[in-house]
Amino acid sequence: MVDLEKLLVKPGTKVDLKQHDTKYTGKYVEDEAKDRLKKNRKKLANLQETFYAADTYSLLIVLQAMDAAGKDGAIRHVMSGVNPQGCAVHSFKKPSSNELEHDFFWRHYKALPERGQIGIFNRSHYENVLITKVHPEYLMGERIPAIRSVKDITPEFWQNRYEQINNFERNINQNGTIILKFFLNVSKEEQKQRFLDRINEPDKNWKFSSGDIEERKYWDDYQEAFEMALSKTSQKHAPWYIVPADNKWFTRIAISDIIIHTLKELNLKIPDLAPKEQEMLGKAKQILTAGD
Repeated sequence: MVDLEKLLVKPGTKVDLKQHDTKYTGKYVEDEAKDRLKKNRKKLANLQETFYAADTYSLLIVLQAMDAAGKDGAIRHVMSGVNPQGCAVHSFKKPSSNELEHDFFWRHYKALPERGQIGIFNRSHYENVLITKVHPEYLMGERIPAIRSVKDITPEFWQNRYEQINNFERNINQNGTIILKFFLNVSKEEQKQRFLDRINEPDKNWKFSSGDIEERKYWDDYQEAFEMALSKTSQKHAPWYIVPADNKWFTRIAISDIIIHTLKELNLKIPDLAPKEQEMLGKAKQILTAGD
């Protein structure tokens, strides 16, 4: 298994992303990891069936990263064996005019998974302390009282947002939602190569966006915003994992290992039927075996 403690951001840790190797793969080599991922898909499918049947908790998986870090691929490869009836993916783009009429959690509350369900946020409420921190002018669209210009945005404003996020996650956790948060840590060099691949390979052209190149100019600002968010919001009930993302195969095995470990820790079981329901099963069996 991947060394989960190495990837975990312990509460109170001040994160410096320069100290996290984006090429780290532990003791794994690619061929072994691919075989393990295949086995992990089967394990995850079995665990999800029990998770769904137990109907006790919900699981929220949050994925955040720089562009081209591999979020979509991670979802596809890790969750491909999961029953789609018990799993939903939500990709949060620029908020609509209707969404901006509410607080920034509103659209995320609506997408939270039900008990027995797995919900995946491909980008999330963290955009409100990431892209808005790099581009504070975007906050003007939220029409927040007392924020009439960028000059009104103080360090205390951001501290309040981190506290709001912690309160939000604490609330949903106390009501039965297990939270796992993954930051896919890709290097600037690897991102550049993936952008070039999108341009040079015709079957990947559709992935390319000129906006991605524009945002690349703010790389250092985004790194700083991620460091602050990871430092301020990794809690025992809602941990962040910094997952090396230069090697996609390792990213996928690491995420799957963490999800499996978390679900196993819940020690859930398929619920037993009540005596009356067991009696009904017996009668149904008699009817079926006695007839055609």
